[in-house]
Amino acid sequence: MIRDNLRHMSQSQSHYTGLILVSGVDTPGITQSLFQTLEPFAITVLDIEQVVIRDRLILTVLISLNPDHAQAIDDDLSACAARLSVDIATSFQVQGEGSIAAKTGLVHVVALGNPLAPVAIAAIAESIASNGGNIEKISRTASYPITAIEFTISGAVHLRLRHALVEVAAQQGIDIAVSPGGLMRWAKKLVVMDVDSTLIQQEVIELLAAKAGREEQVRAITESAMRGDIDFAHSLVARVALLKGLSEDAISQVQNEILLTPGARTLVKTLHTLGHSVALVSGGFVEVIRPIVEDLGIKHYRANSLEISDGKLTGKISGAIVDRAAKAQALKEFAEIEGIHLDQTIAIGDGANDLDMIAIAGLGIAFNAKPAVKAAADSSVTTPYLDSVLYLLGITREEIEEAGAERK
Repeated sequence: MIRDNLRHMSQSQSHYTGLILVSGVDTPGITQSLFQTLEPFAITVLDIEQVVIRDRLILTVLISLNPDHAQAIDDDLSACAARLSVDIATSFQVQGEGSIAAKTGLVHVVALGNPLAPVAIAAIAESIASNGGNIEKISRTASYPITAIEFTISGAVHLRLRHALVEVAAQQGIDIAVSPGGLMRWAKKLVVMDVDSTLIQQEVIELLAAKAGREEQVRAITESAMRGDIDFAHSLVARVALLKGLSEDAISQVQNEILLTPGARTLVKTLHTLGHSVALVSGGFVEVIRPIVEDLGIKHYRANSLEISDGKLTGKISGAIVDRAAKAQALKEFAEIEGIHLDQTIAIGDGANDLDMIAIAGLGIAFNAKPAVKAAADSSVTTPYLDSVLYLLGITREEIEEAGAERK
């Protein structure tokens, strides 16, 4: 039989690629029947993707084949389509740059929206095209609590496309991250986070100030510092001075009041499970955040230290102040300890004090941040869920669930 002879033909004779598109109502056995139909031929599977949306199946397969067999494959697939009551379309061409498997320098674009409207997708596609890119693949990486869509792009310059899509994100009210493809996309990463209003929902110094009856005064200085209106170090000195005389017992009281940002525990657990490192850098106080560090299993952290004498806060900082320059330096030091190149670091923050570390990181993310920080960051997250950052890193909802990290 000719089919038996074709089975043993050398794969080196396969000079063509074939794209097979299957669509129709999903029923058991479609994938099995498709590949059983292809089995007699000297074929290599190069790429495959399948998705089922509302009982509708879309299955694409990219194969390499001998061009002499193209018509026989097409005929057998037509018969298979009739048996399964589905549509099967094929396209054969000379193997080369038409195959995504042969392309290098790919760029990945991840868009987050709640909701993600058609006009936003159109704007992304337009920006990609105008910057010389071609969309090779689109896939959904999450559907709840936000929608995450990933585009695989060829022909685009990574940094140029990132800059262009920052404007699209701002115009469309969505979040977009752009990262280079290749093996480095899956390399070990160091994620460095701010604490106040990022990892946790509150500003620790305001919680302490409430115990001292100085909350409004401290909040006003904090907001001015986070906007970048005044130097952080000077603002911290001024705020801590207002805590003078507060009992150190207030520290343990504040520890019990702290609330993690939704998704914070999921973010940290998933990153750890997947082999990445997490670090904290805070303009707050180590006395307050140490229990969080221990609870989350975080190895690296840096924060200010309150000076305490005779059981009371003196209104001074002990040691060097952790300002924006110190945060950037901490990121460098933690990356060196972990053996991670700066290109593989991610910095997440919300205030002006985070600008330096966001600038030097491979990917700087503004989390529900002030306008100046959003403008400076590579990407931003405007949802209240900190684990949304995972989608920007190319981590899917399925991977999060496999890591056993339910949102907390």
